[in-house]
Amino acid sequence: MYVARILYPVKVLGPGNRIGIWFCGCPRRCEGCSNPELWEFQDRYKTSLATVMSLIEKIAQVHSVDGFTITGGDPFFQPDALSRLLEQIKKISDDILVYTGYMKNDLPVSLLKNISVLIDAPYIKARNNNCCLRGSDNQNIYVLNGKYRAVYENYLSATENQIQ
Repeated sequence: MYVARILYPVKVLGPGNRIGIWFCGCPRRCEGCSNPELWEFQDRYKTSLATVMSLIEKIAQVHSVDGFTITGGDPFFQPDALSRLLEQIKKISDDILVYTGYMKNDLPVSLLKNISVLIDAPYIKARNNNCCLRGSDNQNIYVLNGKYRAVYENYLSATENQIQ
């Protein structure tokens, strides 16, 4: 798997203190992308699930983890790695928010079952109106795990787009 960053606490990509995970690889190359350095797979970012989980578990042993945000690049460009990671991290928190440039209906249901919130669609620079959790207003927010519906509705209504 190719993972460029694991950061904690991420406070601007979902409610609470989250672990943010940035995957590498994205075929879209959207103009104005916030992470163009993650478009390509780079050997320096190649790692194992065991290494990623070791880092995450060390964080979770010391800090409260309210959820995970997985972005990139595009995590769905590495579907097998994403699937294995989702299975493991949901044991720590099942509040898992994932960003993708793919459309929800084009994604495997087997992956969606382990995701609480999905933000889909490519980033469009001309449609960036500073909306919360979305890079551009064409992107959709799907709360796939109903137990988090109120949490995210509250977060979206009470939070402005921020930079951390």
